[in-house]
Parts: sequence; C-alpha cells; structure tokens
Amino acid sequence: MSFSRETKEELLLQSIEDDTTALAFLSGLFHSAGQISKTGSKICIKIVSDVESLFPYLQNLVKKFYGDEVKMEISESYNINKNTYYEISFDVEKFKTLLLDAGVLDFGDDGLSFRFEIDKNLLHEDENRRAFIKGVYIGSSTSSIKLSSDCAQSCGSGYHLEFVSQSHNFLVELSHILAEYSIIGKIFERKNSFVLYIKDATSIQDLLALMGANNAVMALSNEIVTRELRNKVNRQVNCINANINKTVEASLKQINAIKLIESTIGLESLPEDLQEVAVLRLANPEESLDELLKLSTIELTRSGLNHRFRKLIKIASNLEE
Repeated sequence: MSFSRETKEELLLQSIEDDTTALAFLSGLFHSAGQISKTGSKICIKIVSDVESLFPYLQNLVKKFYGDEVKMEISESYNINKNTYYEISFDVEKFKTLLLDAGVLDFGDDGLSFRFEIDKNLLHEDENRRAFIKGVYIGSSTSSIKLSSDCAQSCGSGYHLEFVSQSHNFLVELSHILAEYSIIGKIFERKNSFVLYIKDATSIQDLLALMGANNAVMALSNEIVTRELRNKVNRQVNCINANINKTVEASLKQINAIKLIESTIGLESLPEDLQEVAVLRLANPEESLDELLKLSTIELTRSGLNHRFRKLIKIASNLEE
C-alpha cells in the first residue's frame, strides 16, 4: 500500500463527533473529489475514490447527522492500473440539505449549481479548518513518497505531495488556508487540471500532523532520518574511495619514477635518504604515506616523505627528457 493510501486509511479511523466539524470535512471532500452527474432529471453529486473504507466512513457520518444512507456504485470503467475506483453517489434531491449545509450547492436563476468557492463560514474554528483540510487530502491528494522499508532498494525519490483540482480558484483558496499554518505550496497547470504541490519534507510533516495522521508523521520522520543517514554514509564512502584512488595514483607515479631511475642510472646513484625512500616504496607499493612512515627506519614527517618522493619524480622526469 502506498504512503498516501496508508495516510488516508489512518485518517478514516478518526471519528467526528461535532456536526460543524463533520460539515467542514464533507465540504473539503466534495470540493476536492465531487463530480456532478445528471441522468434525465436526476442530478447526483458523486465522489470517486480508490479508498474503499471511505464509503462506510461516509455512511456512518451521514447517518449520524442526517439519518440517511449513501449509495455506492462500483463501475468497471474506473479500474485503472489494477486499482478499483468507487463511486459514492449523493442524490441532490435526497441530500439537498446536507449539500447546502456543506457549501457545495448554490441556488441560481437556473436552479441548483455546484459551488466552487469555499464557504468560509464553515471554517471559523481551527478544528473545522483541520477537518476541511483532511477532507481535501482524502479527496484529491497524491504523493510520490516511497518508504525505504517498503522498497527492495533505496527510495531516494524526494518528497512530493500534491492536490489536484479542475478549479484554479479552489486551489488558491486552499493554499491560503494552508499558509495560515505556515505550509506553503505552489500551483501550476497540468493538462486540463491544476495542481497545488508541496516538496518540502518538513512542510509535508506539518500537514500530516495538522490532520492528526501521527503514524504517517512517524513513518515520514523515520524515512527522512534513513535517507539522511544513507546519504551521509554514501558521502563518506565516496570520500574514502576518492582518497584510495588518489593514494593509488600517487603510488603508481612514484613507483614508475623509481623503476625508471633503477633501470637507467641505478638506485645506488641516489643520495642515501632518497635510496631509503625508493626501496621503501618498491617494497610497499599499496601503502599510504602514513603507513610508509610507520615502516621507515629513518625519522620523517609526512611532508618530508612527500618531499622526497617529489624529488624522485623530478629526477625521473629529467632522465626522460
């Protein structure tokens, strides 16, 4: 199960006891996932979701505050990428009071119409704003976050969470609500829809905490720590490998210079301190400067040893010329 789906399932385990909070939640859900469907004279507001547990949650919620039951239809046309999508239908005539209370419908000259603007009267209280955001999250959020614990290999795909809507104004209003909690997102157009996205891991954590998805917050926190640790280890390994490569390259250059001197003028022609260093390197071709210092019979500093190797390389260079 994806991180996004698990978060939605966690949120749907939370009960709502207050009617105004329930309306704020339903308003967020209808605005983010609601679709108008008309068959003859019958008009329905449909919510399409791949979260099956949303239906019993809505059924209990609506029955608790309005005494009616919702009707769920499962259509084969909503089988996408092996995921089954569920239609939850609200007949406008039957649920007119609920839909009006949730700020989803408007009365106009042409009768009832879908209301895209958010009813601010539902969001006066902090608890109601959180419930609204929760409804929007369940209705329209997607995430590319993959947890390392669920992957056979590392999941360093970044942190990306987005809300998708056909209404640009709705996402602008939503972004203002999130900004009240210092959660900043950006909006862009994608084909025939609009997207409000958040890419900062801390902001995504804040959003999950705001909705009360504590398990998701912990899972994301662990993922952040895991990725930071993995990146730190990778940097250290890369640094070690770079140092090893540097040591090997320096050693090869020194050995080639010493062998050239040996094959032309002989090592015995060198001063004693250079002979010592040359023999030491030939006997220990893979050791670093620090290891050679430990093996040397004469007292040298690291810079002193390196200086002698540079002398040997210069002598070999002169011989080549």
